[in-house]
Amino acid sequence: MPDFEVTAVDLAIAGGYVVLVLGIGLWISRSHSDTQSYFLGGRGAIWPVIGISMMSANLSGTSFVGLAGAGYGDGIAVWNYEWIATLVLIFFAIFILPFYLRAKVDTMPQFLEVRYDWRARKVFAAFSVFTAIFIDSAGALFAGAITMQLLFPDFPLWTLITFIAVLGGTYVILGGLKAVMITDTIQGVLLLLVGTVIFFMLYNHLGSWEAIREVAPEDGLTIAKPADDDFLPWPGIFTGAIWLGFYYWTTNHIVVQKVLAAKNVDHGRWGAMLAGALQLPFLFILILPGLMGRAIFPELEDQDQIWPALVFEFLPIGLRGLALAALIAALMSTLDSVLNGSASMVVNDFIKDRKKDWDEARMLLVSRSMVALFMVIAAIWAPMIANFGGIVEYFQSLLGYVTMPVVVVFLGGLFWKRPPRHAAFWTLIVGVPIGLASFFLFEVLELLPIQFLYGTGIMLVISLATFLGITFASPAPDLDKGTTFTRETWRAESEELADKAWYQNHRILGAGLAVITIAMVAMFI
Repeated sequence: MPDFEVTAVDLAIAGGYVVLVLGIGLWISRSHSDTQSYFLGGRGAIWPVIGISMMSANLSGTSFVGLAGAGYGDGIAVWNYEWIATLVLIFFAIFILPFYLRAKVDTMPQFLEVRYDWRARKVFAAFSVFTAIFIDSAGALFAGAITMQLLFPDFPLWTLITFIAVLGGTYVILGGLKAVMITDTIQGVLLLLVGTVIFFMLYNHLGSWEAIREVAPEDGLTIAKPADDDFLPWPGIFTGAIWLGFYYWTTNHIVVQKVLAAKNVDHGRWGAMLAGALQLPFLFILILPGLMGRAIFPELEDQDQIWPALVFEFLPIGLRGLALAALIAALMSTLDSVLNGSASMVVNDFIKDRKKDWDEARMLLVSRSMVALFMVIAAIWAPMIANFGGIVEYFQSLLGYVTMPVVVVFLGGLFWKRPPRHAAFWTLIVGVPIGLASFFLFEVLELLPIQFLYGTGIMLVISLATFLGITFASPAPDLDKGTTFTRETWRAESEELADKAWYQNHRILGAGLAVITIAMVAMFI
């Protein structure tokens, strides 16, 4: 068992980081006068902040520790989710993002009303808030507390959950999305720095790639696992992983909210591509270090202990404090985004429609109150997760089963004029309950043994069949111009790009990033 001894110096460094984060929230709080500045930072975000903030929101405490743990236990196959994210974000930046920004929407559910109808907006908003609080927020708190308990075993679980919730919730309540994006940027840089240091220390310790190959598990250095693999079979990349990527990066308000805050379309596009580029190094700064850790700690009881074990094995006093700060950053980077995004959807998609006579000061107070309320609910629910046994491992599978109707509705509406305005509402109403039932039958009750990425593919087919059935059974809608992608859209953007330098051309940048991604993937097949 590794020795997780935290010194006073390490605690002082980590404590200094906490004070910095809270100070940023307090400083920014003075600039908020309305809900738009609170939830979208006044739509003034620039591309480096957008990109790093999106990356940080994805790299939660669960994934920060979990990616290393997956590398330790199964090898590099988990990297499939990250390089797929890169390609999805390229597609998002080129084809989808402009429609969101030009529509001037405050939330993703609001875009569904622009393309479809108000019923689709309400259903998707309710779905998004529920999953954000009871899955994302509570899961981040639980996973974070479990990890922190390795470092502070004398503290009970509920104490650590409360600490993380109060810490993450306080600066979000004060500073809104602007504080979230600034702190996420700091957190992202810190995470990348610590991960890079640990990788090079480990590689120097082992001495060669051959040494890494010797300690790797069977098929541990390939991303193409056999079709019957329990963890991530290669056909599952196409039946499930890609579509989960589209849900998370192109429709999930918690992530896309960072892009909605962009200064303009160009900054949004460059930020999304930067976020995509930053997914690729996860292989080297988290996954491979976890795999290489098998040589140092060959018999860990829990594979998720590998990252903190490596930190305390290789980093000296002081740098351990920096790594502890990085861990705290990872825990908060998802929590802050989820809390702000959930409050944004409740206020913009439900309250504003009913309370049109409220002034901005009152609405801002309600917004902050929503953040506090959701923080409390998530903190209360988080300890309950321990009673569900494998609930954490079911996280991806639950999303796989229930989010495919969302993917079909968004992509179908963005790239096809034919779907009627009521198609989204009925596809969500039919598809989400079927997905929930399938999850409980196949994953919880295990009535039919099926790998969840294959189950995701089945739900995709069911959702698509429902969507197409409604579409062809209904007359074509009369849509507003600019709500779907057309050849005219492509031609107009081509004319705009003709006068721009190559480094300002999102198509050239996207193509270059795609080539780099494919080349890296080819090395590990």
